[in-house]
Amino acid sequence: MYLEVLTGISSYNENGECMGNTFGHLFRVTTFGESHGGAVGVVIDGCPPRVPVSVEEIQCELDRRRPGQSKLVTQRRESDTVHILSGVFEGKTLGTPICLLVWNEDARPEAYESFRELYRPSHADYTYDAKYGIRDWRGGGRSSARETVGRVAAGAIAKKILRERGVEIVGWVEKIHTLRAEVDPNTVTLEQVEANPVRCPDPAVAEAMAQAIEEARKQGDSLGGVVGCVARGVPPGWGDPVFDKLDADLAKAMLSIPAAKGFEIGSGFAGTDLTGSQHNDPFYVDDTGRVRTRTNYSGGVQGGISNGENIVIRVAFKPTATIMMPQETVNVHHEPAILQAKGRHDPCVLPRAVPIVEAMMALVLVDHYLRHRAQCGGE
Repeated sequence: MYLEVLTGISSYNENGECMGNTFGHLFRVTTFGESHGGAVGVVIDGCPPRVPVSVEEIQCELDRRRPGQSKLVTQRRESDTVHILSGVFEGKTLGTPICLLVWNEDARPEAYESFRELYRPSHADYTYDAKYGIRDWRGGGRSSARETVGRVAAGAIAKKILRERGVEIVGWVEKIHTLRAEVDPNTVTLEQVEANPVRCPDPAVAEAMAQAIEEARKQGDSLGGVVGCVARGVPPGWGDPVFDKLDADLAKAMLSIPAAKGFEIGSGFAGTDLTGSQHNDPFYVDDTGRVRTRTNYSGGVQGGISNGENIVIRVAFKPTATIMMPQETVNVHHEPAILQAKGRHDPCVLPRAVPIVEAMMALVLVDHYLRHRAQCGGE
């Protein structure tokens, strides 16, 4: 209701059921805005009080996601300057709804005028029309990755809560097209990831990836790939069987990201190549008396509940749907047409997807932390 009063947009139908714009149970986020509308942002409800939060911390995460940060991504020029409208006082959260807003500064809807009646291949144009009977043709509107500004802003606060409990989240680009880096999720650092614009912690592979992206851009084509992410320091016990398993919620979170087409945790699909004796994670007790596993094919989650090991996931992203080559399509009258795209687009979404994956990981984990504390007590 807070968002409805603020923006005039309701996230619920007449029966009070959520309409797909809200994520989470106790730590609930509702994003709003379109790619070329006035603004984008998020309302967070259920954030604990007295959490130290600064504009600078949120801005740091948004700067990692924003367009125009290198020649490898879209050249749309947005500062993505965040404004805290409510829920924070004297540098701390109040426990009331937090509204974070980012004005769109470099929207150019006229660049999409020629797409007004054309369905762009592999975009959401046709499906939004089929569902709603209306669509925002200016850059995809709500289906644009511009919507993820709100997710990353909310994720910054979620990360802060988790860090206070010893949980660290690091994402990286693991694969672009056929180029793959070998990354150790147990030791990879944010500094290694941020050392180059590709966000691949292997410098040699990162250079090859950058060259591949640039070549695809010159050809008017695009590339896909895989983002890896690890959460270290998650204690055992987070997660709720059977329909709210931690890994199930992670899968939903990641597949809700624009252009995401696949999700793996732990061994993922590669685990199908192993036998049970090879794949099982043997238990032992370490010197501190803590139950550990000698391997981590489970990816830190067993039975939908965290086991205390590192949570390791991978998310597959398709090649950017907008390419600069002529493509066969149809128009809104269902007549054949040829689409020749133009405008400012990412030739590869992977570098900017890293902070989005981290944010969604943080939103899932903080929500399950609060749910576990509510049911089982403790910190």
